[in-house]
Amino acid sequence: FALCVEPFVASSLLLSTNPRKNIMVIKTRVTEMLGIKHPIIQGGMHYVGYYDLAAAVSNAGGLGIITALTQATPEDLRREIRKCKALTNKPFGCNLTLLPVTVNPDYEGYCKVIIEEGVPVVETAGRNPGKYIKLFHDAGIIVIHKCVAIRHALTAIKQGADMISMDGFECAGHPGEEDIGNWVLLAKAGRVLTVPFVASGGCATGSQLAAAIALGAEGVNMGTRFMATKEAPIHDNIKQALVDNDERSTTHIFRTLHNTERVFKNAMSQKVRDIEQESPGDFSA
Repeated sequence: FALCVEPFVASSLLLSTNPRKNIMVIKTRVTEMLGIKHPIIQGGMHYVGYYDLAAAVSNAGGLGIITALTQATPEDLRREIRKCKALTNKPFGCNLTLLPVTVNPDYEGYCKVIIEEGVPVVETAGRNPGKYIKLFHDAGIIVIHKCVAIRHALTAIKQGADMISMDGFECAGHPGEEDIGNWVLLAKAGRVLTVPFVASGGCATGSQLAAAIALGAEGVNMGTRFMATKEAPIHDNIKQALVDNDERSTTHIFRTLHNTERVFKNAMSQKVRDIEQESPGDFSA
């Protein structure tokens, strides 16, 4: 696939046009820092962010992302990174989600592999990334921290995050517990954040990229949109379901557990919602 955006005018950006293909190239601090052609980052997605999708995104001019914790062990991640390197000579990154779990994954082992393999960019998400930011910075790695609240972004910036991915309530996966949409979140981020940030959550089109930039963002992070590509390593029926359905086709689960997740609306997710309604806050149910 190819990454391209719908033409628009934004005087604060450096725009250039490829005369042969009539494709507008948008340069922002995000493209400059990450060494990519288009200000588009592939979101970290569990059991979707494998090497082949990451390489395809990077080859198309965006930043592909391998999801570290999809790999069972750090050495599995090493093999995944090397497979990606075999398919692209463009920059790509790894997502490292810091999960609120009772038994932590081998984070230090995953970090060691990322550093040893020379991955240039890491996207952190979830819990406080402070010690990992320092670890990656010591290795010369750029750190993007994904968060759902301005206060979390400001904390990450104080800890050294190079870039922020502002994740609005529209996002798939975990939107946090703040319930703030991008129309509000991005506007405030544009006023108060001191490092470049990208819009994350509900991003899928060039016009949305234009809107995000107008609000102060310097790119977008897209997840679900990349699931509906031929390079995405998921079943074609899932891809077709994403294409065939509309904006009403998602729902939230785990609200009563304070671990909200936006998922596809189907019989299974409705069953989870029914269980929660009967036994709110009871994970054992």
